[in-house]
Amino acid sequence: MTQTAATSPQLMTFEEYLAYDDGTDTRYELVDGELVEMPPESTRNNDITKKLLFELAKYVPVALVAYNTEVEVMGRRAQCRLPDLLVHTEESKAALSGKPRATITHDNAAACTGD
Repeated sequence: MTQTAATSPQLMTFEEYLAYDDGTDTRYELVDGELVEMPPESTRNNDITKKLLFELAKYVPVALVAYNTEVEVMGRRAQCRLPDLLVHTEESKAALSGKPRATITHDNAAACTGD
């Protein structure tokens, strides 16, 4: 009888995640060092996101509301999340200006919170 060793997923660093490109339009989050494919949004989720967007636009300048900004998250292992919506401060919006990828990292978090 032959036993096959269980293969554990290759854990990525945050830097490896940022450099990762599989040549597709697939969206991924980094969860505890593992690359996790994001499923397509459901119609219900899209409806909720749109409602939130329109409500936020009543109180926040539309230029500060983002739907495609990644956020590096503190954790035991590298993590990065893709929230449906994010409200920037003026500082966080400026910190991402001119960057090729809209990612709030620990390095620019102080600018993003105004600290």
